[in-house]
Amino acid sequence: MILIRYILRSHFAPFIFSAFTLTCILLLQFLMKFADRLVGKGLDTFIVLQLIAYNLAWMVVLVVPMACLVATIMAFGTMSQNNEITIIKSSGVSLWKMMIGPLAASAVLCYLLILFNNYVLPDANHKAKLLTFDISRTKPTLSLESGLFSQEVSNYAILVRKIDKNSNILEGVTIYDYTDPSKINVVTAKKGKIYFSKDQTKLIMELEQGEIHESELVRKNMYRKLIFSNHRITMNADQFSFQQSTPGGPRGDRELSSSDMKYIIDSLEVIKKKQSSDLTNETRKYFLRDETSPEARPVYKNVNKEFLYTKAIEDLNTVRNVIISNLKRVEFTDGEINKYWVEIHKKYSIPVACIIFVLIGAPLGVMTRKGGFGMAASISLFFFLVYWAFLIGGEKLADRNMLPPFFGMWSANFLLGAAGILLTMKSVRETITLEFDWMKKLIPKAWRTQEEPAED
Repeated sequence: MILIRYILRSHFAPFIFSAFTLTCILLLQFLMKFADRLVGKGLDTFIVLQLIAYNLAWMVVLVVPMACLVATIMAFGTMSQNNEITIIKSSGVSLWKMMIGPLAASAVLCYLLILFNNYVLPDANHKAKLLTFDISRTKPTLSLESGLFSQEVSNYAILVRKIDKNSNILEGVTIYDYTDPSKINVVTAKKGKIYFSKDQTKLIMELEQGEIHESELVRKNMYRKLIFSNHRITMNADQFSFQQSTPGGPRGDRELSSSDMKYIIDSLEVIKKKQSSDLTNETRKYFLRDETSPEARPVYKNVNKEFLYTKAIEDLNTVRNVIISNLKRVEFTDGEINKYWVEIHKKYSIPVACIIFVLIGAPLGVMTRKGGFGMAASISLFFFLVYWAFLIGGEKLADRNMLPPFFGMWSANFLLGAAGILLTMKSVRETITLEFDWMKKLIPKAWRTQEEPAED
């Protein structure tokens, strides 16, 4: 028990460090990808932090299994480098027994991650989608340039001939008002200023010394001109203010728990059964007809053979189109069912990767005999690429009905799990050390340190 606690304690710090590092990498990638949608929209810091918090949910799902692999390689690599593995083995404890603690801890993480995938991640993805949509429909803050028309405000075209940057005074203002399609309304003013209301929902323009020219499209002989000393125009500015939607509405497959998706699958199975029944009935209707029935007897008399051939071809084309249409409906429903099954299996296969990566990381750490983060990250990168390649490829093939969802989402676990068991068995039976000195040959001689002699 003391040995198990010691090994688990040696895993804790590398796990926290690798989880934090990998989360920062994914977060930086997310911000770089999303930065252009946030800049210039006047969003509160709380809204940006809320968006990051919602997207941290899917990052946690990816980071935890990867952190398990990095932490296991670092912990067992450090113990092997300090000859602790050799001492423990000499006392009669095999590598399998040393892995009991990390495997038990990974099983707990797997269970917690499954709960997280079913009860936290769906709501976080749904809220992140709504918040992303709300941000995307928010236009940047109104910007006016002298001598150019601005049509950023709905139903208005604003022209300012001169703008004082210090006092924000506008000179030579011309406004075309299109709020009433039956009228032509043009407002001109010598001076003015523009600002948002306190709730950011209205754009207020205060004008001085100007005129209002108004005419109607129906009554073309009617023309009105108003001269004012002070005039205020209030324009709708909802598109410039951020308004957050309330949760609700339809959800995608990544915004549902496994129980919700199974309920949808049951409904789709009923629909698929009815569609298959319709396809069978349509096929029997046209190909298993009773030729002696009154409906099957010829209804055309005294017609030539060319007409009969044309009529037969038309009937065959109709039959083919009806069958193809029903078959497409069945295939589409089957594809929707597979899509939901893929997400269900994903909610369980990714957490199970925590256990799989411990099986791989322990023997690799013993073989490398190095516990640094750089070595662990370098080795882990290869297995990450293999795992995600199989996972993404299996998901695409399953969505296209080319592979069963179970094999598509679990093939990576089966492959790496078998590799981990083989590596562990190989490491238990004999002492193997992975050397990376061959990589030094790839470094040019001029770049090597003076203490290290250059190889010929």
